[in-house]
Amino acid sequence: MLQYKIKNENEHLELTFEGDFDIEATELIQQEVKPILSKYETVTINLSEVPFVDSSGMGLLIDLVRSVETSKTKIHISSVREEVFEVFELLQLPEILGRETFI
Repeated sequence: MLQYKIKNENEHLELTFEGDFDIEATELIQQEVKPILSKYETVTINLSEVPFVDSSGMGLLIDLVRSVETSKTKIHISSVREEVFEVFELLQLPEILGRETFI
């Protein structure tokens, strides 16, 4: 089950996720995480504790980044595990979201 921790400093929010980013995470992301993103100038999504991302998890990440495109919020995805990033690259997620999104 996916869980998250929030750390905020002024206009910056860091979300650290722990667990699998999959279909079971959809409700958590849609109801709890997505509504708070546009309140910050920058958001860092830390995936260091995420060992697995499936296609629905990829969709959630795309949706999170795209949900703030019209606001002033800038999202970065950080600390992606090597095995997860390999899947991201296979499915061209860095090209879809922009390589500058990944730090």
